[in-house]
Amino acid sequence: MNFIAYSKSDKIATITFNRPEKFNSFVREMALAFHAALDDAAADPDIRCVVITGNGKAFCAGQDLAEAIDPEGPELTRIVSEHYNPAILRIRNIPKPVVAAVNGVAAGAGANIALACDIVIAKESASFIQAFSKIGLIPDSGGTYTLPRLIGLQRASALMMLGDKIAAPEAEKMGMIYKSIPDESFDIALGRITTMLADMPTYGLALTKQALNRSFQHSLEEQLALEDELQTKAGKSEDYTEGVNAFLEKRKPVFKGY
Repeated sequence: MNFIAYSKSDKIATITFNRPEKFNSFVREMALAFHAALDDAAADPDIRCVVITGNGKAFCAGQDLAEAIDPEGPELTRIVSEHYNPAILRIRNIPKPVVAAVNGVAAGAGANIALACDIVIAKESASFIQAFSKIGLIPDSGGTYTLPRLIGLQRASALMMLGDKIAAPEAEKMGMIYKSIPDESFDIALGRITTMLADMPTYGLALTKQALNRSFQHSLEEQLALEDELQTKAGKSEDYTEGVNAFLEKRKPVFKGY
């Protein structure tokens, strides 16, 4: 069985966690396949938007603990350094928008993989859990970096220490995710968002992502200098020329992604 399903349609790549009987929890084979799928999406010039979602009732329940405690399996340090860290860096560095389509529970590393994406939408029935404290671990997969920046230190600390389950509508209200969407209209909303992203000037979106990534470590002066640098690059793109011409000619732009 392929633990990661990969499909392409209309400039959109969909990466699906595919261990539904285990709530899409990760084992090493699945993690390495996830890396490969992200690499394929990054390298494919026809792909202009990436979706990460889950098969079945869950988005991803995080690490399969049976593997983590297996004396013949990878040690915990390898699981973090070889499975999750490379996945988070790929998501943040891929020069294309990455959308997390959270279809069910996102727990532990599964929650933090979702929160590392550029845009997170979730079914109203979905939920997010920083489950690490329940078994004596700390949040990984970038959670201690991402979550406090999304919702503030106090809330992030409480969710990580108490392990509360946060329903998608509440996650939206606190700024953890972009939108909570009724289950029955989720697929339609996902299609609308991803189609819009795939039709946008992808090069400019990639530069925006780069600016956001670096903003966390910059002073205001450094960030202004970076904006100057990246805006100059964006202004030399064919998409910028097309966007301006379309505006002046009062027509819909046709962006090429470069």
